[in-house]
Amino acid sequence: MTDSFLAVDWGTTNRRVYRIEQGIVRSNVRDDRGIVAVPAGTFADEIALLRARHGDLPMLLAGMIGSNRGWHDAGYVSAPARLEDLAGGLKRIDARTAIVPGVSRIEGARGEVMRGEEVQLLGAAAAGLVPPDAQLCQPGTHCKWARLERGALTDFVTAMTGEMFALLKAHALIGQEMTGVVHAGHAFREGVGESRRNDLLASLFSVRPAALLNLRPCEEIASFVSGLLIGADCRAHAARGPVHLLADPALGALYSAALMELGSQAVMIDSHDAFVAGIVRIRELSR
Repeated sequence: MTDSFLAVDWGTTNRRVYRIEQGIVRSNVRDDRGIVAVPAGTFADEIALLRARHGDLPMLLAGMIGSNRGWHDAGYVSAPARLEDLAGGLKRIDARTAIVPGVSRIEGARGEVMRGEEVQLLGAAAAGLVPPDAQLCQPGTHCKWARLERGALTDFVTAMTGEMFALLKAHALIGQEMTGVVHAGHAFREGVGESRRNDLLASLFSVRPAALLNLRPCEEIASFVSGLLIGADCRAHAARGPVHLLADPALGALYSAALMELGSQAVMIDSHDAFVAGIVRIRELSR
């Protein structure tokens, strides 16, 4: 087993710090100190603060902290990728601090990248939370759909599902109608059904006349739009067989409902357990 260390899942807007002792999580704390909240040139000070709060221990960082907008660019390993590849590609900052690289995939002129999600995906397989051959989905601002084969991350694609919803709500003409709370009810399922038309742009505009002509209550419109976007996302990327969702309960419920509406099976996986399994194994492999 590994010794004690701090693992940090450091995203764009949030981060989570785990204190891990002999492979067991002794504490974990989430805050809003993502990379955009840390002024340029002060990441070393932020690392020192984390050690002061959580223990003066070795530290293994993953996520956007290793991007070109983070502390140090940790680069990418190419798919297919395993935990051994991530461990071998660590960006060593000093004797006690390292950053996990992301994963990239290139097909012709099209490229894909992920940073942070790879620890969860491969950790889920390493811990037996998903089969070694599996389809996984990580809903969020930028939703990741991934394929594992024999425990290796072989293929993935990113969809701007969450970001598109936020952009429509903040800047689109239909945004003023998107005032209700999103939940996986009747309006959401109708949005998923609407996605079957394969005419996303026209379906989005249909929200406007539906409001003007009193065809849909305003409090349902946000749920309808969410169902439309998530439905289109799932229809484009969910293959046959179960989809393993690594998501928080709220987003997981929406994607589960959409997948069920489209005739697929959703299996919820604890993303924190997956991350811990992955980061512990990377730590063991890198020592």
